[in-house]
Amino acid sequence: MAQAYILTLSCPDRVGLVARLARLLEEHDCFIVSSRTFGDPQTERFFARLVFNTPENGEPLKRVEAAMAILGKELSADWRIAPEGERLRTLLMVSKSDHCANTLLYAARRSELPIEITGIVSNHNTLKPAFAHWNLPWFHVPVTAATKADAEARLFSIVRETQSDLVVLARYMQVLSENACRHLEGRVINIHHSFLPGFKGAQPYHQAHARGVKVIGATAHYVTADLDEGPIISQATETIDHTFSPEDMVETGRHLEGIALLRAVKAHAEHRIFLNSGKTVVFAR
Repeated sequence: MAQAYILTLSCPDRVGLVARLARLLEEHDCFIVSSRTFGDPQTERFFARLVFNTPENGEPLKRVEAAMAILGKELSADWRIAPEGERLRTLLMVSKSDHCANTLLYAARRSELPIEITGIVSNHNTLKPAFAHWNLPWFHVPVTAATKADAEARLFSIVRETQSDLVVLARYMQVLSENACRHLEGRVINIHHSFLPGFKGAQPYHQAHARGVKVIGATAHYVTADLDEGPIISQATETIDHTFSPEDMVETGRHLEGIALLRAVKAHAEHRIFLNSGKTVVFAR
């Protein structure tokens, strides 16, 4: 049976890139199942995601990878080939809210999300009983200003021990240090209410209610050293009106946070995201 693979590539834009990729796969008897490409005229970067099938024996993939290594060097490209459907090893981090983590856990259990959850890290033990039925490793890593460096060192060791490729801050209410952001660059996704930066600090929904906002939402983004300024992956919004209380807004916000985070993690796990000068290119499936 033919195996499907995903080829992702980004490089400086130039004429003929789509044709060269198609020709390389054709020369190795690979069938292109789907193709998404984008050339950004502002950054002059080209991005491609191709799903292809190889012939039934496994040897052609090795030849495709060898040919891509040569082409990638010529094009000054970043590229990768991964098996389609590969479950990305993912570590969740939570504090005292469970809705985002449960959204991901349920989607993973139903195979709607191609991730394998390797454990849950929390700076509190509040949610440990609520997550017990998932039978996942639980790591309690308390954080204070005095212990932050040690706590992050422990986080790094947990990432290594669990062989996690992605860390998801599923309402983890601690700010990662600049060192942690560098150490885990491109591998941490966060979720926050979209009122940032307009409504910073405590009780953002109450602040928004006081200002009479008409749209609320949530934003999922990669974590960088600039707090909540990382490249945006997914956003979800909903129109509201004057009848919404702060409690109604909080409830709606929870649903939107789960939706935005699920979409972001799914796009990352399916290799549909490319970083592009502080923003992202996110291909549809």
